[in-house]
Amino acid sequence: MGIPIDVDLVRRDLAQIVSYASVGGSEAESAVQRWCAATMQGLGLDVDLWPFDLDALRADPDYPGEEVEREEAWGCVGTSGDGTPRLILNGHVDVVPPGEHEWWTGHDPWYLHESGGRWYGRGVCDMKGGVVAILAAVRAVGHQLERPFAVHTVIGEEDGGLGTFGTLKRGHTGEACLIAEPTAGQIVSANAGSLTFRLEVRGKATHGSMAGYGISAVDLYEHVRMALRDLDARRNANPPAPFEDRPWPISVGRVQAGDWPSTVPDLLVAEGRFGTMPGETFAEATAAFEAAIAAVDEPWFREHPVEVTWPGGRFAAGSLPSGHPFGDETVAAAIEAGFDRPTLVGAPYGSDLRQYAGAGVPTLQLGPGVIDQAHAVDESVPIDEVVRCAEAYAHLLLTRCG
Repeated sequence: MGIPIDVDLVRRDLAQIVSYASVGGSEAESAVQRWCAATMQGLGLDVDLWPFDLDALRADPDYPGEEVEREEAWGCVGTSGDGTPRLILNGHVDVVPPGEHEWWTGHDPWYLHESGGRWYGRGVCDMKGGVVAILAAVRAVGHQLERPFAVHTVIGEEDGGLGTFGTLKRGHTGEACLIAEPTAGQIVSANAGSLTFRLEVRGKATHGSMAGYGISAVDLYEHVRMALRDLDARRNANPPAPFEDRPWPISVGRVQAGDWPSTVPDLLVAEGRFGTMPGETFAEATAAFEAAIAAVDEPWFREHPVEVTWPGGRFAAGSLPSGHPFGDETVAAAIEAGFDRPTLVGAPYGSDLRQYAGAGVPTLQLGPGVIDQAHAVDESVPIDEVVRCAEAYAHLLLTRCG
């Protein structure tokens, strides 16, 4: 059966939440949580809005890391009643920087633009569209439910998962969790993990006219780059189900070298993402990476080894236990909402799924949009997918809590 979703209210909510430039570490990242708290209170939920004890969280041995500076951070949870929630609906409200505003159609990534059946703006896909779909589902059926549910809005997902980490440490848990990340009409039941690496390749500087007497860090890096390519191929050769092609890639995102055009560069710094596999500890993953770098056959490296460090966020892999009934319940809710019969798939990126799974909460992802729109200029999401996801969440709430 169809569940009426008020599209005008969804549009209003999305326009408001997009207007918060909630880049990780910004004041807006905290302000948008206050908006979420007020909105959930308006829906009749009991709201816990609290400041994180950042020193305590950062001292915890399981701290997931951060890649931005934060002086404050807030948690926000809305619950419908007493007892352990039968279902958690999770969405992160932090976004990545939009890049140059001039590259955006309309030039303002913080203003919701509608065109051709799509909504445009920073975060509409990743994942404020999913957040407002959650709110729409609660608005549609929340008053009909007898058993408790919870909504977790979290910060810091983009740079490690601080928000969900702090929320779980607060004691907010449940019997199952659905995260509204974009999934292109499928249901994500497993995530690969990832680590951020930093490589320092040191050479020997000299004047550019005497290049033969120097050792270029750029030339040395070519050996390292080939080693990373070979390691990537070996690790992704035979991925297990439900993962498909190249689920834990190695990607170099930034390379910096040299400080003067006519000087042979004596330092190159490369930073990137190292995909980790389910069942692989961080210690095992970093050891495999560092062994591959140490094995590079270049005589210079015997006395001047490449330095490897691991800054930033740590995303472990995670998955729904095989055969868990929450998978069938979520598939059924998606079909009721008009999705073609979705399948359970593995995703190559890290998310907060692994944190809930690690806390013993069976967790899946289903949300509007496709991952290649996330972080993109002119980021967009189909309006009908946001509405369809809201219906799916409403059906799942009725199934588990009605």
